[in-house]
Amino acid sequence: MKKFSLIVAIALLPVFGFSQSIFDKYEDMDNVGTVVVNKGMIDLVSKVGSMTDDQEAKDFADVAKGIKGIKVFITEDKGVSANMASTVKKYLRSSSMEELMRVKDKDVNVKFYIKNGKDKDHVKELLMFVSGMRNVDVDGRKFETVLVSMTGDIDLNKIGAITNKMNLPKELNKAGKK
Repeated sequence: MKKFSLIVAIALLPVFGFSQSIFDKYEDMDNVGTVVVNKGMIDLVSKVGSMTDDQEAKDFADVAKGIKGIKVFITEDKGVSANMASTVKKYLRSSSMEELMRVKDKDVNVKFYIKNGKDKDHVKELLMFVSGMRNVDVDGRKFETVLVSMTGDIDLNKIGAITNKMNLPKELNKAGKK
């Protein structure tokens, strides 16, 4: 019986130990720009930020301590954009995420979703999906879609405090509270 339990535990370890995201398929696509920041890099940035006298850097380092990973996917390909939209819809149906906020400006749609955490001020995941950016030109590239996933134990009050210090539109400064 002990052997059987050990075999089952080893078989299930990859499921619990290495979380794969439904969005990971975009990492290897040629038409997708990808930035993946793992826990090790986040910890490094957090340590460097906490050693400074700059209060904003310390605040950022404090927020970073709870983050496990950040994934950003950007594409200018309309087919991949449609696939991303479909994948996001599928993910939202199968997860316990709720919409935090949405912004529409002409053809551009920005949607923020959260997965609740240990209390009302913490989230396990923050997802941002931006679509319809047909007229946004960055260094000669016209990006269509941006998908950002941030996971961990994210304190919305700390994120709200940081965004309030930035020169952002008033609507985005509400990210700290539902």
